Amino acid sequence: MDTIKKIREKARSNKRTIALPEYNDKRVSESVKIIETEGIAKPLLLTPDKIDPDLKKKYIQEFYELRKAKGIDIASVEKLFEDPLYYAAMLTRDGRVDGFVAGAAHTTADVCRAAITGIGIDERLMIASSCFIMAVPDCVFGDEGTFIFADCGLVPEPNARQLACIGIAAAELGAKVLGFIPRIAFLSYSTKGSAKGKSIDKIREALKILKEMEPGLSADGELQVDAAIVPEVAKIKYPDSPVGGKANVLIFPNLDAGNICYKMTERLARARALGPLLMGLKKPCSDLSRGCSADDVADCVAVTAIRV
Repeated sequence: MDTIKKIREKARSNKRTIALPEYNDKRVSESVKIIETEGIAKPLLLTPDKIDPDLKKKYIQEFYELRKAKGIDIASVEKLFEDPLYYAAMLTRDGRVDGFVAGAAHTTADVCRAAITGIGIDERLMIASSCFIMAVPDCVFGDEGTFIFADCGLVPEPNARQLACIGIAAAELGAKVLGFIPRIAFLSYSTKGSAKGKSIDKIREALKILKEMEPGLSADGELQVDAAIVPEVAKIKYPDSPVGGKANVLIFPNLDAGNICYKMTERLARARALGPLLMGLKKPCSDLSRGCSADDVADCVAVTAIRV
């Protein structure tokens, strides 16, 4: 069974309610048919008739209380809530749904603002980030061709602690959704001292912080990508690495590297890319590429349902 089928099968056993605020996007409405037919989750398409005006008024007031210290006024909040995206975020915060998926008709920045302000940041990690599940066909690397790539969509230049937290969040998502044992590689142009630079120092500090926060996780860095995922190369470049040649969670040093790599892998290797899956929040939610298909929406709903 391939990665996508496994994810859908796992989601069917959870039967979570996932809100879809982009009701007027054809791909999203088509995805509802897929989700319902396959029993992946209980989709809540937030058409105007599904929005309770009294509950919306309550959420507007709650959102205002959350953000008034930042200088927002009630009229601005009312304007935000003209978009069902914010209603979906507050439904998730309130526990009336288990998560939400959006991004077919919104930018990543739009979705993240609603998620971060509505759902809130996990105090343990203190940073919102994102990852992709990458399923590469006919690939012997990673976990039978499956990887987590992070961060590819949100944090432009993570510092060492942020990088460590991105690694922890990505590993936890991989373990829960994919059921694999995470093996984390902090990627670089250097493998264990083969080059020098500020970004390398940052990666080494990130690895140290990760091991202090989660000593049970298997992680290493700095590693070049071939040393991280190709066993034969790892034996030559760094045979003592605990993850060398076997990494399935790849942590990129910055957003440029992550975004370029996931898109290149998707196009050149014809990989499926699920995400961006938002991490570091109190409740699960997922962004979507604006170029997504109905199947992509359904698969992100499945991942979000599993993460509850």
